[in-house]
Amino acid sequence: MPDQVLDQVAELVREVAHTVVLPRFQRLADDEVQQKAPGDLVTIADQESERALTRGLTALLPGSTVVGEEAVAADPTVRDRLGGSGAVWIVDPVDGTNNFAAGKTPFCVMVALLRDGETCAAWILDVIGDHLTVAEAGSGAYRDGVRVKTRADDPGAARLRGVISHKYLPDHLRDRVRANAVALGGHTSGRHCAGYEYPAVATDEQQFAMFWRILPWDHVPGTLIVREAGGVTRHLDGADYRPTDRRRGLLVAANEDIWQTVHGTLFPDGPPPTDLT
Repeated sequence: MPDQVLDQVAELVREVAHTVVLPRFQRLADDEVQQKAPGDLVTIADQESERALTRGLTALLPGSTVVGEEAVAADPTVRDRLGGSGAVWIVDPVDGTNNFAAGKTPFCVMVALLRDGETCAAWILDVIGDHLTVAEAGSGAYRDGVRVKTRADDPGAARLRGVISHKYLPDHLRDRVRANAVALGGHTSGRHCAGYEYPAVATDEQQFAMFWRILPWDHVPGTLIVREAGGVTRHLDGADYRPTDRRRGLLVAANEDIWQTVHGTLFPDGPPPTDLT
């Protein structure tokens, strides 16, 4: 991909974040926040950001299409574009909407570009921190212009820190994971913002992250960033994650050895089926 396009997308993401999203932060009226599903919010900033990004991205690549979180909420068949040919943008107009709506951080704007179903570039902007993480397939990952690489060693389970997102885990699996996670050095339920968690693995702020519900706008940008930084992103059964996957369960780790250590610690008797609901 030409550097010019990488830079143009980065500029677009920043522009939308600063002119559409940020002015709404801590200034939302009651009627500007709605509930799409129990515990799942959408704000006027999500909607306006997605419209602005869609216009800008399709102008940059004429003939491209967009799979945006809010477009899929309105019409689930939009998600089917991910399996098509050509250029497809994935857009999360405000990642961490519940944080944003509550006037808290972190929240991000995320974009990824697929060509013929394969992720070729990704952008994650931490809006308040003003940190931009970018990756291009085969060319590495960069945070604020500086190349980032995951750690190469495995210090052992007792010294690993990370995230285990419990929110969507089935009850019996949640209990199993919690019981086994005590052997890890430390874990939290996360910051409720995938756009924060993935760069944190890439920069060694944490060494792993586990998710159950996997929506493409939440995970496609970050998985490319972690992989290009040297990390591993796989389903709990060991299969590599792909943008079109609709299975559940994803473990992200700084390297292969850490992936195996965390996976073996959380699931010593074998991984759960990924088609559980």
